[in-house]
Amino acid sequence: MNESHIARIAEELQTPAKQVRATAQLLGEGATVPFIARYRKEATGSLDEVVITGIRDRLVQLEELDKRREAILKSLEERGQLTDELKEKISVAVTMTGLEDIYLPYRPKRRTRATIAREKGLEPLAQCLFAQDDRDPATEAAGFVNAEKGIETVEDALAGARDIIAEWVSEDQAARAKMRDLYAAGGAFRSKMVAGKETEGIKYKDYFDWEEPVAKAPSHRILAMRRGEAEGFLILRVVVPEEEAFAALEALFIKGSGPASEQVRMAVQDSYKRLLSLSMETETRLAAKERADEEAIRVFVENLRQLLLAPPLGQKNLLALDPGFRTGCKLVCLDRQGKLLHNDTVYPHLSERAVSEAAAKVKELCSRFSVEAVAVGNGTAGRETEAFVRALDLPKTINIVMVNESGASIYSASDAAREEFPDHDVTVRGAVSIGRRLMDPLAELVKIDPKSIGVGQYQHDVDQGGLKRSLDDVVISCVNRVGVEVNTASKQLLTYVSGLGPQLAGNIVAYRNEHGPFGSREELRKVPRLGPKAFEQAAGFLRIRGGENPLDASAVHPESYPVVDAMAKDSGCSVPDLMRSGELRKDIDLAKYVTDRVGIPTLNDIVAELSKPGRDPREQFEAFGFAEGIGKIEDVKPGMRLPGIVTNITAFGVFVDIGVHQDGLVHISALADRFVKNPADVVKVHQKVMVTVLSVDLERKRIPLSMKDKQEQKG
Repeated sequence: MNESHIARIAEELQTPAKQVRATAQLLGEGATVPFIARYRKEATGSLDEVVITGIRDRLVQLEELDKRREAILKSLEERGQLTDELKEKISVAVTMTGLEDIYLPYRPKRRTRATIAREKGLEPLAQCLFAQDDRDPATEAAGFVNAEKGIETVEDALAGARDIIAEWVSEDQAARAKMRDLYAAGGAFRSKMVAGKETEGIKYKDYFDWEEPVAKAPSHRILAMRRGEAEGFLILRVVVPEEEAFAALEALFIKGSGPASEQVRMAVQDSYKRLLSLSMETETRLAAKERADEEAIRVFVENLRQLLLAPPLGQKNLLALDPGFRTGCKLVCLDRQGKLLHNDTVYPHLSERAVSEAAAKVKELCSRFSVEAVAVGNGTAGRETEAFVRALDLPKTINIVMVNESGASIYSASDAAREEFPDHDVTVRGAVSIGRRLMDPLAELVKIDPKSIGVGQYQHDVDQGGLKRSLDDVVISCVNRVGVEVNTASKQLLTYVSGLGPQLAGNIVAYRNEHGPFGSREELRKVPRLGPKAFEQAAGFLRIRGGENPLDASAVHPESYPVVDAMAKDSGCSVPDLMRSGELRKDIDLAKYVTDRVGIPTLNDIVAELSKPGRDPREQFEAFGFAEGIGKIEDVKPGMRLPGIVTNITAFGVFVDIGVHQDGLVHISALADRFVKNPADVVKVHQKVMVTVLSVDLERKRIPLSMKDKQEQKG
């Protein structure tokens, strides 16, 4: 363990080094973030997942920095360029940028104008000019004129010397740092339309003649301009006032006002125009892209978290419909565990006879399978299908729910769907996915690539490696926060359980299929290749309801079962009694059970879990209905007050489904009466809201909405 890394992370995160060290050690031993946060609070001082993830990611970054440092030192040593002074500079560099700046003058490079000038023997002249003393540049340069070397005139010699000085300036650490600061603070994005692309690139019209400070440009605009550039519609530059750049560099390198200083001034300006400006523009663009990526990924992650933790309907007998007009509606019936019992197709949008037959079939199936809820996909024909079902006069006990089907078609064509339903086509699989998504959004959505769920912002433009890591983190966090019923979970869901992964998840399912349901957590040890470490990491997040030990249905880790047994024994009761009786739990003296490994934080968690074993942290499901009579965009009129569901949150506003197959947009300025910096502070994905229609653009299919107070809008 690198103690300098520990100290640095502790300082950056304002966290005691002891806690950082303990976290780093646990991570190094293979512990997962959810496991450390939930079951190792004594070691980490109760650090949460956010801080633990920050420590993990920073450790990786610092290790990468060390690897690069070692590679640079090796390269310099092999080429005989490593001095004690240079080694010290490299050893104390604390950022990748600083490290690369130190290495830049020594990095092997292609032949440059400065290289050619050195080959002609002009470096001594460059050093003479750079000293900026009283010597006359022309007189000094005359001694370097040599036709055989291609130095025909004094000006040729001076020009070559200036090329060398220009490269010195461009590779100078202080100069690069100053230019970096100037571009970060004073740089501006300047976007122009590519001539002749006005019509084809109309969606980028806002950026045809656009300028905005780099420091203030929001994530979505940076990514939009870059996409427009990549698609060939925009020319994008980062610029700073040239005079400011010249002044900043001249302050570093110009020592006087004599002829030699004038030569250096010319070299400095050439260095900026030809070398530094391009280098700094590239760096600034990359830094802005990284910042934009981070924000876009943050928004995506938060949206995904809210979607994954959306309230589940729970285990119900379901009838699910994947709507369609001409091709009909694919219909499936599922039992309370989500098992497919029946599939069919009905045609409620064709002839009167077809409507009548569809109605009779739906009613009959609801009765035959004791249906408790109907799930209707919100795609094409969704509202019309919902209206058809509501008109059937089904028992009031049957909930009719519109379900966001984004990604269902992706799942239906996936390997996971083919493996689960090898004898059914994509239409059946899609309908099953819609029904299961209503029962338990988390369990179903983990089967789909998060980028296909429709809650991202420019997700295909951001760093894909960083995006995948962040999305995986949030899925793992949500799955382990909720817990997984091991006897009904899919392989995909089990994959995200702490300590498992695809191989062990598959082994669990195979063992379950061969031997029947698990009777206890302890039985998990019999699963092939599920060793002690995997068991330690996973067991607390796996639930076995109705098993041999009542604690197996809770989040109490098996390693703490002896503690609970001791509590029950000291209370003169059984463990189930302790779980049922608040009075018994209230009388427990937690201090009695503190050991070197188990402290008050864990004991508090145990008692809280005993009161509500296996409690689902998600909110209760509430039925929702769109406004009647509003089924297509043509039905929407300005001024209407409509119910909707938040489908996506971006940096610039919130998209809301109002039931017309086209989400409306509540711009950030229309979210609330007060100033809003972050839309996620006001609403969550899947939240039910009331919105007012500001206008309707049928041609571009845009519906601007407002969530401001009604009186405020009238004013």
